Amino acid sequence: MKSIEGNFDDPDVNNLLNKHFIELKSVSPAGSTHVLDIAGLKDNSIKFWSLWENHELIGCGALKFLEKNHGEFKSIRVNDKFRKKGYGVKIINHLIDEAKKLGIKKLSIETGAGEFFFPARKLFEKSGFKECPPFAHYKVDPNSVYMNLKLVI
Repeated sequence: MKSIEGNFDDPDVNNLLNKHFIELKSVSPAGSTHVLDIAGLKDNSIKFWSLWENHELIGCGALKFLEKNHGEFKSIRVNDKFRKKGYGVKIINHLIDEAKKLGIKKLSIETGAGEFFFPARKLFEKSGFKECPPFAHYKVDPNSVYMNLKLVI
């Protein structure tokens, strides 16, 4: 599995991120949508990676720096062709490894509370994330689930 940082202009990456944005906007109630578009992912506080196997896009994910040692995962997405084959965990593990290299000691994530987001919540639980109170700018929201993971560097 090969990782490329940035790479927003690749058509496959661009298509996957646009699909992710449109789909999450469609299943999240107004006021409870926290998905970033490509312009939002290009913010200086965010590092983004796409993951590839034999020139095929597996998926992507981003790390937003909230504080010096605290990061938030954003826009984790597995390409449809690679779903239900263990690649979600591989993407999360790659992002955890990158976070450790960057000195992050705690990772957080916001995901939806609805049925659509159940597989994502299970994937994060499998990766060691535990539910937690809202963090950073987030507020208590019945449509959101907040999770974090303390890293040992």
